[in-house]
Amino acid sequence: MRTVDEHVMGAPPAICYQIAADVENWPSILAHYRWVRFRSREPDGAGRVEMAAWREFFPAHDRGTVARWPTRWVSDMRLAPSEPAVYFRHVEGITRGMDVKWEFFPVPGGTRVRIVHQWQGPRWPLVGRLAADAVIGPAFVSAIARRTLAGVAAEAERRACAGTGAS
Repeated sequence: MRTVDEHVMGAPPAICYQIAADVENWPSILAHYRWVRFRSREPDGAGRVEMAAWREFFPAHDRGTVARWPTRWVSDMRLAPSEPAVYFRHVEGITRGMDVKWEFFPVPGGTRVRIVHQWQGPRWPLVGRLAADAVIGPAFVSAIARRTLAGVAAEAERRACAGTGAS
């Protein structure tokens, strides 16, 4: 399974990267994140992080969300500010073994942020790869990534308009 989700953000790469790397702050800016907790942290801000989010189904903007499914995973996070990129390797949860890369590309007026997820699927005989390609990737991974990108974009643009990279 490979999913690629992108969003052009009206903010400089440094601000977009800062927000993406500050995962512990995500629940305060992303309504679909239930929590983010570091199990261990390196001096550079990377480490082992537990994340939990809601996968919302059938959102009705005038009535709220019709249904939502809780998701949870644990990743080893690595920061590469010189690229810039943020890397995750899922080490617990149904998506164990998934590799994730956040990439940041300057474009006129802002930054194109891309999240690439790559995974062989769960270790389920016969149906693991099919489940990853047909359901988990598009219906969960990509759906959550798109909402995350939109929320990061809103925060990055807010900070860019305020003239500060800080929260």
